[in-house]
Amino acid sequence: MLPPDYQRILAAVRQAAGPVMASQVGEMLGVDISVRSKLEPLRGKLVRLVDRGWLRKLPDGRFTTRL
Repeated sequence: MLPPDYQRILAAVRQAAGPVMASQVGEMLGVDISVRSKLEPLRGKLVRLVDRGWLRKLPDGRFTTRL
């Protein structure tokens, strides 16, 4: 099972109407996306979810659920 932070991120991506950028996920989770030091850890968690097979990263940098 995933830790709570990762569960929230995964739920936010699943609720989106389509592929999302890390900044859009941050907005959904209430992260201050204007501060890069707040957004980069979120981007890292998204990439970890991709590496572990929970999400898929598109060539344009957006994230979506696995098919």
